[in-house]
Amino acid sequence: MNIIYIHSHDTGRYIQPYGHSIPTPNIQKLAEEGVLFRQAFCANPTCSPSRACLLSGQWAHTAGMGGLVNRGWSLPTPKNLIMHTLAEVGYETVLAGFQHVVKDVNEAGYSRNLARETTFSGETEERAAAFIAEASKSDNQPFFLDVGFFETHRARSVKPGGFAPQPNGEAKTDPRYVKPPAPFPDTPETRQDMADYIDAARTLDQKMGVVFSALEENKLADKTLVICTTDHGLAFPEMKSRLTDHGIGVMLIMRGPAGFSGGLVIDELVSQIDLFPTICDMLSIDHPKWLQGYSILPMLQGTADKIRSEIFAEVNYHCCYEPQRAIRTKRWKYIRRYDQAPNWAMPNCDDSISKTFFLDHGWQGHRPESERLYDLVFDPFERHNLISSGQADEQILQSMRQRLEDWRIETKDPTLEHSIMPSPEMAVLNKYDAISPNDEEYPASQFLQEMTDRAT
Repeated sequence: MNIIYIHSHDTGRYIQPYGHSIPTPNIQKLAEEGVLFRQAFCANPTCSPSRACLLSGQWAHTAGMGGLVNRGWSLPTPKNLIMHTLAEVGYETVLAGFQHVVKDVNEAGYSRNLARETTFSGETEERAAAFIAEASKSDNQPFFLDVGFFETHRARSVKPGGFAPQPNGEAKTDPRYVKPPAPFPDTPETRQDMADYIDAARTLDQKMGVVFSALEENKLADKTLVICTTDHGLAFPEMKSRLTDHGIGVMLIMRGPAGFSGGLVIDELVSQIDLFPTICDMLSIDHPKWLQGYSILPMLQGTADKIRSEIFAEVNYHCCYEPQRAIRTKRWKYIRRYDQAPNWAMPNCDDSISKTFFLDHGWQGHRPESERLYDLVFDPFERHNLISSGQADEQILQSMRQRLEDWRIETKDPTLEHSIMPSPEMAVLNKYDAISPNDEEYPASQFLQEMTDRAT
């Protein structure tokens, strides 16, 4: 069985198969032929930690991945990445696009990096398609192909915080007929921002379609497990870097052998850390001792209705330090914050016209609550905190608190006893009172010293 891990930046579930008016026909076709997970979640709604969790099968603090590679972090145990495990059982492990998990790509476990091979020119999708054509001519070795796209990340070169221009001069989505994401008011600014996102999602779909077509043309589709996902929610205010479903809810579509076919839709909870053990079971290899997820296969094989009763997620560093943990069941979401910050860290939200609109209306003055409880049946957008409103059921609240605390103890969470998640020596952050992630950076060690002095 070949494996293709194809992934994007900042897409959440805002694609056609999840019911949005966003034309992504290639991803839609993949869903209709494979399995769509409606309740899939990342383990950490920031870019590098999310991918590290998926590829190592661990929670972020257990893996030691607190922040972004481009800000100085790197997975301290790269041998735990699935590429190393697959290489040990005979896989060719190939990188076609970007990776965002380790500083030195040579540590990641890829036997080939197509960007460094002169015979694989062009964009990410073209390199991936060329490799698939090459692999189809030999049945000697299965492959794991990592295809990472920058879309639908915001582009720094586009102001204010927009998305990359569409290739080939394609017509843009008309913002007059666009519905903004769920947390947002319907305004010209939010409609324009969402229209720009839709164009970026269309480009992402086209690029993914090149890879899917290469599998069909080279007759490898039936022999290949395709895992199509993203790192976390949209790069809009109160989505990316937040622990509501707007931040941790992700697209997850899988197509291939072992029951990943037929247009099946699964509504049970799954975490991206469940993918590593699933692949192990599909290949009949032992689970590495560090795995913390559960195989999805029992749900497909009919031996289990669900694999987990809850998922967990966390935030540590993005551009600023905002230590938070969450537990989510089918009905309830409990979020706890472990600092005494008076305001949300604005640099943890990418610049955009939606962010500017929020700031112009006083968003910077919103105060974070130390703990929140949401009823996801009656409050699916997580806007009404039952704790602060005095409406929380005490038994449910205590149960969710205890379950989260048990998980933190079991996984040796470094925020226990109010300690600070460590940062690498060279890591950099934004000042907490800054506005933009593009504002001046300073050493994370300075922040840690300030926090230590304050606690003392």
